Amino acid sequence: MRIVADRPEPDGTIPAILDIRLKPGWKTYWIDPGASGIPPQITLDPQDGVSFSGLRFPAPKAFHDGIASYTGYDHSVAFPLSLKREKTGDLDLKISVFLGVCKDICIPVQADLHLSLPDGLAENPLDRARIDDAVAALPMQPSDTFKVTAASFDTAGKRLHLSLITPIAAMPPELFLSGPPGYSFGKPENVRADNGKVTAEIPVRVPAKGGALKSGSVVLVARAGEQSIETPLAFD
Repeated sequence: MRIVADRPEPDGTIPAILDIRLKPGWKTYWIDPGASGIPPQITLDPQDGVSFSGLRFPAPKAFHDGIASYTGYDHSVAFPLSLKREKTGDLDLKISVFLGVCKDICIPVQADLHLSLPDGLAENPLDRARIDDAVAALPMQPSDTFKVTAASFDTAGKRLHLSLITPIAAMPPELFLSGPPGYSFGKPENVRADNGKVTAEIPVRVPAKGGALKSGSVVLVARAGEQSIETPLAFD
């Protein structure tokens, strides 16, 4: 794994990715890995003069090993980083990365990476292309042809109810959800597709001290063929 970054933009934004190269047969995990797995986590030294506000993820896949299900990637993948410089001059970043990879079992991986961004850094076209490709691979915003039309949470039944419009009429989309800490989501059930109109129910595992999910607290990624969208769920 490595951090790839380009020179800061005029507004201070630093184009950057966490670039993970996987050997054949290996996998790594999405933000909500499912029943097993470790999502990628990044920590920056606060003295480095750069703020970090999160990772962004391309649409994942669902995997089943016969016992448990999990969510992630079975190919090399790049996660765009939300970085912004908070001081002028040369930047010298110390970045700690913690994530899981698996082949037969999940293996935690810890790495301490170093990245220098000198003031006046020349643009590297190959690095910039890799960053741009990672951003282009992210899910799109909802559109008139691919969007959630209704969402609700049944507190008593602990189920999410979703209605969507999708661009592929003959195939229901893959649905992936992430929510507040402690909440997790089961495999979609009662999925019905009718000429691009899809309804589904998703079981929700609520923590012992949890309760009703708040509107906007759950993020949905939906994949239909090569297209994917990402949106927070506004509950009815």
